[in-house]
Amino acid sequence: MLCDVMRCGDDFTTFEHVGWERVADKYHSVWSSLTAQFIPHLINAGRVSPGMSVLDVACGPGYVSAAVRELGAIPTGIDFSEKMVGIARKMFPNISFLRGDAQELPFGNASFDRVLINFGLLHVSQPEKACAEACRVLKSGGRLGFTVWTGPDKNPGAKIVNHAIEEHADLDVGLPEGPPHYLHDEREECRKALEHSGFDGSSMSYETRTVEWHLPTASYFFEAERDAGVRTAGLLARQSPEKLHAIRVAIENQMQRYAEGNEFVLPMAAHIVTVTKR
Repeated sequence: MLCDVMRCGDDFTTFEHVGWERVADKYHSVWSSLTAQFIPHLINAGRVSPGMSVLDVACGPGYVSAAVRELGAIPTGIDFSEKMVGIARKMFPNISFLRGDAQELPFGNASFDRVLINFGLLHVSQPEKACAEACRVLKSGGRLGFTVWTGPDKNPGAKIVNHAIEEHADLDVGLPEGPPHYLHDEREECRKALEHSGFDGSSMSYETRTVEWHLPTASYFFEAERDAGVRTAGLLARQSPEKLHAIRVAIENQMQRYAEGNEFVLPMAAHIVTVTKR
């Protein structure tokens, strides 16, 4: 049961868990071509080297763990979605994956050389607690590395969805409150938060990377958010048919500027953050 691994009474955690259990089998076909592009940047910034023990938090289907293993490091993946863990075990049977809570990691102090989180912090109710747990399980001098999406001002993809929702959606639909959609979008705020979680703020590396997401149709982005995500999907599911149609049209219209031949090439940006344990 969910309460065996996650804290009961946390509405956002329950919302996220139910959502990812529902769409886990769609992640590979829909989102991996985007999120996996940031993994080499994350691993490089995290200074992962052969022989290191690496914890892949919010591992999903296990892509970070697989990349770490290719480098000769020793990965362990953890995710709160039983279905995600099942997919990861099937795809990468030689890697250890287990179900658990990023905010209450089932490992002893000083267990790992590195902790990596690829777009996972937005899916926990208390990101600062997840970072503190990462700090706890890191060895002295170990590093945490994570990715978070940049805000609409630096991220064309985020700007398209954000604008469509602000213009056309009913935002008061009873969704549980979670962390900011653009968590740690400011360098100094990020540094202070990581210091509060036990890290050496002066060691923080904070870079922004932009990749190209190749989409087959103008409607693909909207359909991905509606059918294969959780937070935005939850909002879209609670819209009237008229509002949902208006959001779809707005996104499709904005996608036209990114048409290239028979596809759409959408720039997507994220911050890659690494920091050392004090």
